[in-house]
Amino acid sequence: MQIVPIPVRQDNYAYLLIDDASKTAAAVDPYDVNKVVAAADNLGVQLVAGITTHHHFDHSGGNKEFVSKFPGVPIYGGSDKIPALTNLVKDKDEFTLGDIHIKCLSTPCHTQDSICYYVTDTVNKNHQGGVFTGDTLFIAGCGRFFEGVGSEMDAALSYLGTLPDSTIVYNGHEYTNGSLAFAKTIEPENKAFAKLDELVKSNEIVTGLTTIREEKEWNIFMRLGNATVRQAAGVSAEASASVVMDALREKKNNFRG
Repeated sequence: MQIVPIPVRQDNYAYLLIDDASKTAAAVDPYDVNKVVAAADNLGVQLVAGITTHHHFDHSGGNKEFVSKFPGVPIYGGSDKIPALTNLVKDKDEFTLGDIHIKCLSTPCHTQDSICYYVTDTVNKNHQGGVFTGDTLFIAGCGRFFEGVGSEMDAALSYLGTLPDSTIVYNGHEYTNGSLAFAKTIEPENKAFAKLDELVKSNEIVTGLTTIREEKEWNIFMRLGNATVRQAAGVSAEASASVVMDALREKKNNFRG
């Protein structure tokens, strides 16, 4: 199994999920179809499926063109709002791409049809596995609550937190620098930020370089029980996790650092 990020638009990521044995690939959120096809051609793999994390146009907007170039390919996604959808998936649904096992995780909040896809290599047991998180989990951040509330995002991130700690995170946007800058205003003494700082400085593409374990260490939206985070959010010590989440998200929405 290989996962190849493809930067599209200003800050989005599409991906190729490649099954090495069959030389086939699924395109994840292939907004810029020409770029995705060029990457697949360069790697010598055949595109056989599309996977969509949610219905927003910057993620699903290439689906119709993708299907026109590859008639008959399945398009997986979480609702009929997704263009060219053929395979509606829900929480805990599973499917395969060659030797790759794909498990669907429903994470409603950013949109109600947000699906994260946990992928593992059934042959190479040494592969860490990965999760495509769309606009639910960002590196050191999370998506806006366009169709949900804080309790839903807390549930979504907690759900992702149950994945194996070694799982590699493949998110939907390159927002790491801004997310890290905001996190430093909330939990300035967090020593885990030093590693992420170095990753941001050394890499234009940060997706695919971090894990679920690290998100638990540096992502303030996954650290709602931390006393420093709660104090910075401006909530009481007794406040529920959803109240902390809502407060943090509001602060991030207004952050201009």
